[in-house]
Amino acid sequence: MSIQALRERRDAIAKNINALMASNTGANWTADHQKQYDDGMAEVDRINAEIKRNEEYLAKLGEDAASGNPDGLLNASIRTPGAQNEESRVMRAYLSGGFANMAPEDVQRARARRTPEIQAAMSTANGAEGGYTVAVEYYRQLTEAMKAYGGLRNLATVIQTGTGAQMNFPAADATAEEGEIVGENQPVGKQDTAFGNLGLSVFKYSSKSIAVPFELIQDSMFDIELYIRALLAMRLGRITSKHHVIGNGTTQPTGLITAATLGKAASTGQLTTVGYDDLVDLEHSVDPVYRNGPKVGWLMHDQSLKAVRKIKDTTGRPIFVPGYEQGNPGGAPDRLLNRPVQIDQAMPQMAANAKSIAFGDFSKYTIREVMDLTLFRMADSKYIENGQIGFVAFNRQGGNLIDIGGAVKYYQNSAT
Repeated sequence: MSIQALRERRDAIAKNINALMASNTGANWTADHQKQYDDGMAEVDRINAEIKRNEEYLAKLGEDAASGNPDGLLNASIRTPGAQNEESRVMRAYLSGGFANMAPEDVQRARARRTPEIQAAMSTANGAEGGYTVAVEYYRQLTEAMKAYGGLRNLATVIQTGTGAQMNFPAADATAEEGEIVGENQPVGKQDTAFGNLGLSVFKYSSKSIAVPFELIQDSMFDIELYIRALLAMRLGRITSKHHVIGNGTTQPTGLITAATLGKAASTGQLTTVGYDDLVDLEHSVDPVYRNGPKVGWLMHDQSLKAVRKIKDTTGRPIFVPGYEQGNPGGAPDRLLNRPVQIDQAMPQMAANAKSIAFGDFSKYTIREVMDLTLFRMADSKYIENGQIGFVAFNRQGGNLIDIGGAVKYYQNSAT
């Protein structure tokens, strides 16, 4: 069964579970309803596992190629001849032969449009062939692919800048400030606002070098562009998604959890658990002004969600509701206490002192990308002797929670 068919089957079951929970609330929830819920969720889990196996297989194709076993990715890279668009055709020409393989009109067009832009060759004794600033479309496709590696990116505010110059955002916490009533001819009171400054620096990320065998490059029936994009998305996606969640803020971007504040501390003994009351307390630790909006919800690791799914409310009814048609405008995300749940595997798993669950308005976390994803093609002896061409890509990104009023808070497990 295809991944699409599996998703459709999962959506149908999830809709049935939603209807079951919507029509049986409070004291109406019976043991038979619970069994229907458990059976349905078991089937959803089975289908999710099968979808994951298929997706992991596709991802492994890229892993195999990176580890010197390109056979799997060779199969994945087959495409219909002539299906690539104009920008893809130019990129494909560069990947397969460098500047020398590009048609003169393509080089002239690139110089005129500045997209893609030809970079000067690096000064190196090994004769690297220089770089290629990736076309806008290619950059957009890569960014979309990177979303799969971090749920936070789907919720954050993403901005793109032409340069990596330091950006500063004024910040002030006005949640406790209010006006006053004054009498006739009476002076007004004074209350100054303390302004702060939040920086949004960018950091240079590397895909690490990629060795591509001659066979893959020479056989035009294989899609070199797909090969490179899959590896770039995998490598850059994993490292940046991790830093956007737990980056230290000095040598890395400031991660969401690094910048957020404590909303609920677990009771002693809750090293790997969370309770219904804890989730309610965490939600209400965030000021109401931040609890409305399309990007308000929960963020956690999949293993934390596993623990949360076992929680029931005071009537014995599960608090987790599965979503359906996720990613579609008319679809519904997984919900917890009627708030959407986003999974991010960079979130800490439940353990002693772990900041394991976040709640709030995730649009306040800003990811900054510099539009200069640059690909270098290397044909020096280091690669040629092994029958390979080397590629490496650089990208500049940063992130920070642009808020000091407590838009996002976290649940922290007990230390003992």
